Amino acid sequence: MVFFRSLFFNIFLYSGIVLVSIVAAPFLFLKDKYMLFLGKLLSHYVIWILKIFLNTKTEFKGLNNLTKYEKFFVASAHQSMFETFALQTVINGPVFILKKELLRIPFFGWGLKKIGAIEIVRNTTTKENLNFFDRIKESIEKSNRPLLIFPQGTRVKHKDRVPFKKGVGKIYETLKMPCIPVGLNSGKVWPKNSFNKYPGKITISFLDPIQPGLKKEEFVEKLQTEIYKEIDLIN
Repeated sequence: MVFFRSLFFNIFLYSGIVLVSIVAAPFLFLKDKYMLFLGKLLSHYVIWILKIFLNTKTEFKGLNNLTKYEKFFVASAHQSMFETFALQTVINGPVFILKKELLRIPFFGWGLKKIGAIEIVRNTTTKENLNFFDRIKESIEKSNRPLLIFPQGTRVKHKDRVPFKKGVGKIYETLKMPCIPVGLNSGKVWPKNSFNKYPGKITISFLDPIQPGLKKEEFVEKLQTEIYKEIDLIN
């Protein structure tokens, strides 16, 4: 039963992504807000088909933390493709940091580039990576949109507790903005690299903002502690 539910879900998921990517092509020549609207629409669609085919509900907690400050950035746990969609439904036009390869995908990648996604080449020293943090700051100041980062660096299993990347501390130091941590348990329903998705409830918790002013090492430790503590509570 799980296999067939997952099969139909995956068919509708990737068909929806392809359709929206193609429909979005003319919007490449218009203002960013139209592309951002399509992204939000696709994100609501993903939540909807997850509920339809797998009877999985999505709960957002602590949304009031997104309204406490005009300027902030979000640091979220990363267990699944799900949160890359779901977080767009409640965060107003987030700016993503992505692998450079994703921006090369026809239509889909073009749309990501249009909305200001910031690319990085992992585990290498390139000209683009050398001014990476300056590009982040410039992008956020220019767009006036919140940055969304995944400090674990990649998707992990929901029981894994990998150390956070040190780069998130440099981002915090560069932006000098409050950071809103996000804990979630999406990996229980939508595991990393798994065809099967499972019924259940996904909880996404927006925690109290961490104020600027900490040393970057202290910030990373505090962020990691708070996010993993929340994941333990909702698992």
